Amino acid sequence: MKDIVLAGGALGLNWLPVHLALCAGIFEASGLRVSLKKTGSAEKATAAVKAGEADLAITPPEDAIADNVAGGAMRILAGNVNRLPLSLISNPRFTRIEALKGKVIGTSSMTKGTAIYTREMLSRHGLDYPVDYQLSVVDGHPARWRALQEGRIDAAVLPLNFVGVDAGYINLSELSDYIPHIVYTAIVGHRRWAATHREQITTLLAGLCEATEFLYDSSSNALARSIVMEVAQTDEHCGQRALDYMREKGVFARSLEVPPAARGTTLDLMIKAGRLDASRRGLAATTFDDSFIEAKIAA
Repeated sequence: MKDIVLAGGALGLNWLPVHLALCAGIFEASGLRVSLKKTGSAEKATAAVKAGEADLAITPPEDAIADNVAGGAMRILAGNVNRLPLSLISNPRFTRIEALKGKVIGTSSMTKGTAIYTREMLSRHGLDYPVDYQLSVVDGHPARWRALQEGRIDAAVLPLNFVGVDAGYINLSELSDYIPHIVYTAIVGHRRWAATHREQITTLLAGLCEATEFLYDSSSNALARSIVMEVAQTDEHCGQRALDYMREKGVFARSLEVPPAARGTTLDLMIKAGRLDASRRGLAATTFDDSFIEAKIAA
């Protein structure tokens, strides 16, 4: 039995294929023992891999891209989520995005992921950060939902939009309407570790592909729904609705692919957000290492 430690900020809904593979015994059947390391933030997940405290991370790609551009060894080895399963949910007194001028919006980070997506969405409605609104870091969507309910923030990018709508809050828009393709989360690893553990990585990817296919199959409803309920802290009815939503959106990459359009949008938004110099876009693109996906396909 070989071991892999996977790190992630919150181990949330984007980890559904991992949780499903663990519960169904898919990894163990392939001789792989997978352990999970919850770091509390996306930044710490990538840092854990860089420091050798975890083998791989499932996390937003921006830190790995920035590391590579700076001469580091972090690489993106496979995809996870290429469609944003997120909506901008607001206090009921706001019915238009423009009404968020001067307000506080919850995000999981100031520099990546939901922060970049929120800034892009609001910029298309004439609201620019930090002049027109504030961002407040409230990591993890359950915490952002609580902060919205308690009035500590005025709006937040959240999954499970129907939970907010059913509670009387407003779904101002789906992020995927603004950003149809994006590397939301990906599998990130250190180049040197990956080079010496190729068999373990390809075994992991094969197991995740199997779990993802099972996830899209309605025969997995009971198990998948129970995992959603636990991760999202919701009831059976909402768990099934969330599962249906993710399937309808095609949230999870079936072959763990990272399509060119998603890569391009990710780099474009990093440049727009000031996280990547436009002159280094070509170098940033080399963060994506397709050899592991190609090996899995060949196998």
